[in-house]
Order: sequence, then structure tokens, then C-alpha cells
Amino acid sequence: MTYEQILEDIYNRFPAFSKVGGVALKEGLGNIEAIDVRLGHPHREFKTIHVAGTNGKGSVSHSIAAVLQAAGYVVGLYTSPHLVDFRERIRVDGCMIDKDEVVRFMDNHDMFMYDLKPSFFEITTGMAMDYFRRMGVEVAVIEVGLGGRLDSTNIITPDLSVITNIGLDHTQYLGDTLEKIAEEKAGIIKQGRPVVIGERHPETEGVFIKAAERAEAPIVFAEDVLHLLSCTDNGEHLKAEIEHVSGMKFTANFSLRGLCQRKNLLTILAAIDELRAIGYEIADGDIRNGLAHVQELTGLQGRWQKISSGPDVIVDTGHNEHGVRLIAQQLEEVKKDYKQIHIVWGMCADKNPEDVVKLLPRDARYYFTQAHTKRAMPAADLYEMGLAQNLNCHFYPTVEMAYNRALRSAEAGDLVFVGGSNFVVAEVL
Repeated sequence: MTYEQILEDIYNRFPAFSKVGGVALKEGLGNIEAIDVRLGHPHREFKTIHVAGTNGKGSVSHSIAAVLQAAGYVVGLYTSPHLVDFRERIRVDGCMIDKDEVVRFMDNHDMFMYDLKPSFFEITTGMAMDYFRRMGVEVAVIEVGLGGRLDSTNIITPDLSVITNIGLDHTQYLGDTLEKIAEEKAGIIKQGRPVVIGERHPETEGVFIKAAERAEAPIVFAEDVLHLLSCTDNGEHLKAEIEHVSGMKFTANFSLRGLCQRKNLLTILAAIDELRAIGYEIADGDIRNGLAHVQELTGLQGRWQKISSGPDVIVDTGHNEHGVRLIAQQLEEVKKDYKQIHIVWGMCADKNPEDVVKLLPRDARYYFTQAHTKRAMPAADLYEMGLAQNLNCHFYPTVEMAYNRALRSAEAGDLVFVGGSNFVVAEVL
């Protein structure tokens, strides 16, 4: 079969959480362990870094990979979900997996997968590990899919674990309190391997400290070792001055913008600090170079990304209450630079959309919509939620219609913002 046929077959035969939600989840690690045995434990042949968290784990994963690439390592990067192309999930030195490699993997293991009946994510995790070994990867940055303890990626024993932050998301699967969710995320902490925690929170820090003690794993909270002295957005980069607990100061131009990236930056630098401490050869210049060119080095998209001008169009994939709070704050900060803000917004029904809509800015014009996914909240329902909050809003049955209407309504000095869902951003991109 061709690549296109193979991909369609994978989606049709193996459930994907991004498409159908919780019915795609497989209980336990049995399937991925069986796949790992079948493949000959490929992840044991390269170093790994494991990244979990409610928000920011994609940005942190890509940024660590960028710094490692700048330092000269051959770097694998496994992330999810993809936005435009399935192959975004599996990269080596920023280059997506070849289509022929996807076909080869499924041709070699199709009947095994048919009998095992794994999930889409279990298959792609195995595919990534196998590809990284074949490509001679030296170190792979592996982003957790969902949770941590029972995530398919948790078969690895990483040099470093990173947990960015904890928020109320996927509560139906991970627990309905920050403490319960933290316990699931803490499942990636491994015996004797250091862990960096991005944000300290009174409800979760004890969970992480106890998990690290049980595993005899050195634990570092980013904000205990690094302090953000100043940070400004010049329209192209975040220019940040950071002070280490040792007294050393470091200035960086971070190519990822947005309020959330100010928190992510400390997590990234704390992780790099730990990697250097355990023997990774990373110079200060490599850190600056990697941080300044994250998108070019890794292909990252959808993080406060400006995709056109006149009017400015910015897209961001923040999609849960924890992330949308920062997006709303960011929009409030930038509104002084624009005559009017237009917001194209769609959400998945399992993301507590009614609570999220309450966080959105009151003085924008809204174009509520729904992406082509079974998980989408109907645009008409979002519209009713918007009316209940006295928002200036309309609704459109497709993302294309909503986006085009926003572009026609906006003037040159306006901002069109697109967000609420990975799927909405993906359709615009």
C-alpha cells in the first residue's frame, strides 16, 4: 500500500484519542511492552529525556531538542498530536520521518498489530522508537501523550524527567484534583534519575517530593534555581534575563513568544542545567542558539505563532482552562496595539468549554466554530455560551467559514486570533 493508504488504514483500524477521545485509551502498558519486545527494545540504544505536564510539554520538548541539536547531538523528537502532517510526531534533527519509513514499519508489523489490537498512540510510539534506532539517534526527547504513569512512552528509562506543570485537564482519566493528576504525572520519575519540576504548587509539590524520595531521584524545582529578572517581547523574540541561584546571569532571545513561554523558559533552562551536570556537552552558545531558533530547528508550530500580517493573524493551540487563562491575559496585554481583536474559537467538548468561555476577553468579536472531529463542541453551543457571557459573537459551521469571515471583517490594524483547539489551529494552518 501507499503511504496515504497505510495512514488511512492505521486511523481506521486503531483508535486515536485525538479523534475519538477516551475509547482509544488502552488500560496498562501491556500492549506497548509487547510491541517493544517485538522490536527488540530499541529505546535502550539511545539516551532519552522524558517530558510530561498539563501544558507546555510540547514547547519544552521542542526547545530542549533545539538546544541539543545546536550542541551537535543527533536528536530524536517524539511529540503529539500533530497539526497538519502525521509525520510531525516523529522527527530526527527537525526532519519528519520519511513516508517510506512509515510504510516499511507497518508492512513489517501489520499482522502482529492486527492480532495485538493496540491503540494508534501505542503503534506510533513503537514506530518512533524503531525509527530513532535506525537513524542512529544519540538522544531522543520523548513527550508524554496523556498522564504519565500508564502512558505508552513510560517504558523508557530516561536520563532526565521533566514535569512542566499541573492543571485540571483530562480529569475523567487522570483524577479530579491537582493532587491526583500530579500522582499520575509523577509516574515518569525513575529510580535514581533526576527530575525537574517546572512550577511549584502547594497541592502538588508534596506529591513530587515523595515520588522522588521513593525513587531516590534528585529533584529540582525550576523556580528554586532560576529567576526571571526581566522579559520583553520585541515582536520576534522574548528577550529574557535570567539569574541562576549561583549568581550567574544569562541573557537569551527565545523564539517562542507568549506569557506561557516565560514559565516554560525557566523549566527548559533548569532541564539543560541538569543535563550538563550529568555529562551532556552543551555550551552557553548552544543554549542561546537553540532557544533563538526553536521553530527552524524542530518545526514547532502553533505557539503564539504569527502567520500573516495586515491584519496580523496569530494562532495558539492552548485549549484547556489552565492554558486559556494565559492566552486571555496575553490578549489583554496586546489589545493596546490593535484597533480591534477578532477571535476565531472552537473547542473539544471534553475541555469544559463553558468554564473556558468565561475566561475569554469581553471586548473582542467572536467567530465560534467547530473543527472536523467527533470531539468538537457544536459551534451553536459555543455561541449560546458566548451570549450568556454577553460576548459579541456569531457562529459558523466550519473553521474555513469562520476564519474567512474574520479576515473579511478585520481591518489592517486589527488582530485575528485563532485558538481553542489543536484541530481549529490545524485547519487554519
